[in-house]
Amino acid sequence: MLSAINQDKIIGNLMKMGFLVSPSFFNNIDENFNVEEFCSKLEKCNPKPLVLTDDLFLIISNNKEFFDVNWIDFDRSRVNIEQGLHDMAYHCFLDELNYNLDATKRDVLRNKDESFELVSEENEESTVKIIKAFNDVQKKKEVSDFVDYFRARYNSLKNLLMSRPELHNVISINRVLNRNGKEKVALIGLVKDKSVSKNGNILLTLEDMTGEIKVLVNKNKSELFESANDVQLDEVIGVVGTNSDKIVFVNAVLFPDIPINNELKKSGKEEYMVFISDLHVGSKVFFEKNFLRFISWINGDYGSDEHKEIAKKVKYLFIVGDLVEGVGIYPDQDKDLVIPDIYDQYSQLSDYLSKVRKDVKIILMGGNHDALRLSEPQPVIDKRMASSLYELENAVFVTNPSVVNISSYEGFSGFNILLYHGGSFPYLSENVDSIRKNGRLDRPDLIMKYLLQRRHLIVSHTSTLYVPGKEDPLVIDRVPDFFVSGHIHKTVVNNYRNVTMIGCGCWTDQTENQEKRGIVPDPNRIVLINLQTREPKILNFEE
Repeated sequence: MLSAINQDKIIGNLMKMGFLVSPSFFNNIDENFNVEEFCSKLEKCNPKPLVLTDDLFLIISNNKEFFDVNWIDFDRSRVNIEQGLHDMAYHCFLDELNYNLDATKRDVLRNKDESFELVSEENEESTVKIIKAFNDVQKKKEVSDFVDYFRARYNSLKNLLMSRPELHNVISINRVLNRNGKEKVALIGLVKDKSVSKNGNILLTLEDMTGEIKVLVNKNKSELFESANDVQLDEVIGVVGTNSDKIVFVNAVLFPDIPINNELKKSGKEEYMVFISDLHVGSKVFFEKNFLRFISWINGDYGSDEHKEIAKKVKYLFIVGDLVEGVGIYPDQDKDLVIPDIYDQYSQLSDYLSKVRKDVKIILMGGNHDALRLSEPQPVIDKRMASSLYELENAVFVTNPSVVNISSYEGFSGFNILLYHGGSFPYLSENVDSIRKNGRLDRPDLIMKYLLQRRHLIVSHTSTLYVPGKEDPLVIDRVPDFFVSGHIHKTVVNNYRNVTMIGCGCWTDQTENQEKRGIVPDPNRIVLINLQTREPKILNFEE
């Protein structure tokens, strides 16, 4: 340990250089510490950190290379740690500074945006990695944030579209407008307006950074017309057609979409994962006995011998939002509550989940009924609201949405699982023509397919509340192996271009509020996936 006199000397030298010093900074320092040598290393840091901590002491002493880091956000995340709040962003920064990542992840970090961080929750006993999660940046929102948000959306989806061979010769809208005569053109734009002409043709107004133009889809091209009819405002699409007098007559409408040659990955190990959602613990119509029966099954204490053998191989349990019923979610909700206090609801949930065997990782995500803001992306469940959940040694907390990687091992990259509670689903079920005609809220798989084709989780400005910023964190920027949702209480499994789409049911009976919203639940069901075969099973735990 350093003497108080030497500590004061070091603090003085560092403050002259513009650094503040945390008390933890001295945890690893003894009388042999060379402050001059340390300060010479600090001079290489550009930009430089605001507050020196024990973590930064070790990083700088090991002479790690520094690259651009938002030290204000780093310091904010450090304060969160000290206050006992979630530590995803802080550990992401430490990973970044330590290069404790493989080359691919490091490249992502070097180009990360302000809303998402790449984080690892992996340890010797776990293969759960949080690949993409929302890191809330607290600031007053202005008009410029919405401009930046849509500009970022356009650029992200444009890059995906340009990988399509039909759009290799894409040009800007301004250049199309300046061309004379009829010629074939390819352009990419954000849908600003959509209307139907007096002749029954679809007229879209597309815009990019250079201008806007009208494109026409003829009603006589039936397949193309049906595709264009599903287009929503604020989508980013590609168009191939013929230019004529400030208008483009469309021959093809192209979406960012999932590559047609997307790989169907399978693990070399026979492991299982389970997906559930919408527990609504605290509701009078929560199916407690059925949920406890499910927990008995996952622990290997219930079911046939075959089921017990499968249950022993379950390694992951995903709960995709609406962990509790919440308070004040809709008018007169208090009449539907058996547990009226939100803290007690989370306490009851943690009591249930504590019964799950400890070698099963439980991945927890919030939803619109949880104690979170409604605007998406939603942060992780607040430790102050659900402290008992954070005491579960096998719990992993993720944001809504997020991407989680599981079951990786040497020679196998694991599975990327896109988790999204589904706030935009009701809007899309009513406003996308093909979904409305083929089942509405009874077909979450159609909604999920639509979002995968658009590579975006909300598509339209009015489909759900969201938080604008310099980036659009709701872009599906990487192709998942699984896309999992909840919210509308329907159980379904389907496949689109080797992406397994899973809609989770619920653990509650239909309430009067759900009936008004057209939600007919599929309660007490789980979706079980064999990671070796990718075979899904739906198991029903009704009495």
